[in-house]
Amino acid sequence: MILANIGVNSMKTLLQNLIRLQQLELEEIQVADATRVIADLRNQIPTQILGHYDRLMARGKKGIVPVRGQACSGCHMRLPIGTISELMKAEDIQLCDSCGRYLYLEEVVGITASSAAPETAAPTPTAQPKKKAARKKAASTAASAKPGPRKGRAARKT
Repeated sequence: MILANIGVNSMKTLLQNLIRLQQLELEEIQVADATRVIADLRNQIPTQILGHYDRLMARGKKGIVPVRGQACSGCHMRLPIGTISELMKAEDIQLCDSCGRYLYLEEVVGITASSAAPETAAPTPTAQPKKKAARKKAASTAASAKPGPRKGRAARKT
């Protein structure tokens, strides 16, 4: 999607307005007189972009999501490197090819993970994959329950 005559700063402003609008509509942030702020933000966003955003929100999807680890955080599909480089330039708004959500890079837009509401809880650093945890548990159970005398080859030959 190409928007003519929009500079880098105004593209960042557009993305910030979309993010703020989504946060207000999903009640991720609270402000006094939210309906007025939402109306003001909607007036600042072009109708073509707002229409696509509203269609996504009507289907219960977030309209704009950050890119994390070169993947859309909405559908978790890996994005082409060309899309990532366009997002880094911040000259044009980009859509995910898989889910159709608007994309942004947190470091380019100036929004950090702490100021944007997280979509999912981050795993704890001590969390282990289920298979690894199961193997570890089985090994510790086997070590703690010491069997009697060994019944291997040596036991049968005597």
